[in-house]
Amino acid sequence: MKPFDYFSRLSVPASTLLGLGLLCAPSAQADFLADSKGSLELRNFYFNRDFRQPGSREKADEWAQGFLLRMESGYTEGTVGFGLDALGMVGYKLDSGPGTAGTGLLPADTRHGGSQDSYGKLAAAAKVRISNSTLKVGSFQMKDPVIISNDTRLLPGTFQGALVNVQEIDHLKLTGGSFDQIRYVDSTDDQKMTANRIGGSSDKFQFAGADYQWSPNLLTQYRYGKLEDIYQQNFLGLVHNWDLGQGQSLKTDLRYARSAEDGNFRPLDNRALGGMFTYSFKGNSLGFGYQRMSGKDPFPYIGHSDPYLVNFVQIGDFANIDERSLQVRYDYDFAQLGLPGLTFMTRYVSGDNVQRTIPGEGKEWERNTDIGYVFQDGALKGVGVKWRNATVRSNFGNDLDENRLIISYTLALW
Repeated sequence: MKPFDYFSRLSVPASTLLGLGLLCAPSAQADFLADSKGSLELRNFYFNRDFRQPGSREKADEWAQGFLLRMESGYTEGTVGFGLDALGMVGYKLDSGPGTAGTGLLPADTRHGGSQDSYGKLAAAAKVRISNSTLKVGSFQMKDPVIISNDTRLLPGTFQGALVNVQEIDHLKLTGGSFDQIRYVDSTDDQKMTANRIGGSSDKFQFAGADYQWSPNLLTQYRYGKLEDIYQQNFLGLVHNWDLGQGQSLKTDLRYARSAEDGNFRPLDNRALGGMFTYSFKGNSLGFGYQRMSGKDPFPYIGHSDPYLVNFVQIGDFANIDERSLQVRYDYDFAQLGLPGLTFMTRYVSGDNVQRTIPGEGKEWERNTDIGYVFQDGALKGVGVKWRNATVRSNFGNDLDENRLIISYTLALW
């Protein structure tokens, strides 16, 4: 099947179709076209996860090629401007098998086992701008302290709903949204939302909050989020960058979330405190993180999405009941040695004090290493290569060794 054959089979929100209709008028196309941009991203993704604990499957191992066509329009002229954003995605299996599927790169083949040979999906949203405020309605990626789309596999996940941003007062940004469905990274279907580790399902997630930029170096945030009939959450955040002079800086990132049940869902209690402190000097960055879970439950967040936690890393989130975790991280940019484009990162996170279903204290640790290079010139200019390695050991969960090799390239179309 040809790639664009997929798109004809995908449903598009009615609001997006309305936006398309409005944009068909010739008088509405000036800034809509002039300020538009488009790109084609290619992702070649190899994923290998070895399971090390007795009695488990041996490994998950797949290789796939993805294409992501991103189109973002400007806004039409006038007091009220209209626009349209779209993300078309296609993925192809290059190597897999019934015994090695399940990496999250490709949808499962429920008929024959293993993974599907190819799949495609479309996320499209209409948008409206009045003054410095915008409304977006449709399907799109989200990145906010209480709702974050997963983008760690071949194709990203998306949410369906509406998002509003209001920036009419200097330094203050008000934001809010309502979402009714989620589409997983390895799925073409929109589904109800669930709560990670908590259970239940809901067709409504709503949030609202504010960001205030006190100075170029100090940002504070507040959010209230609610997955209807499952959990509600209050979030406070602070990010401060301190310029120490002579190429040195210290970044402080503090986060606190208080979660409780919503509606008639079972009693739920979690308090999550986290902080990351990063010292940077001439291409070197050294970070120390601390995260603490309190209460009778693990940290709740939308299943198949990402939590906004300082110790959420390549595999683990270190957000179990009563868990305490420490992180040490080091980054280096080899441009300081005359090798621009080459970067290195390694980190180690250790968690303990976890409540287990059997007697004894739960403990886990994870070690990550990333090495990346972006070609600076020649025929391969702009091509990025990244190797990601992870090792996880736990006395209450899976023992894993994981490698990801990602080759990417983004071509600007206009």
